[in-house]
Amino acid sequence: MTYNPNLYRLTVLHRQLDDAERSELRRRGADPFRLLRLKTLKLAVKRRLAALSPRPALAF
Repeated sequence: MTYNPNLYRLTVLHRQLDDAERSELRRRGADPFRLLRLKTLKLAVKRRLAALSPRPALAF
């Protein structure tokens, strides 16, 4: 399997966004617009990760 640095970078970014979202939720008076932005960014990163991830071959 070939190492893909973009895949690693996106995985780290997704984890950072997840941590930021959790810390914002724990905060008293969490900003709903910041939460929405974090969730939107996290979904965009997740979609890019899915596009880069190798797909298993279908067995018939």
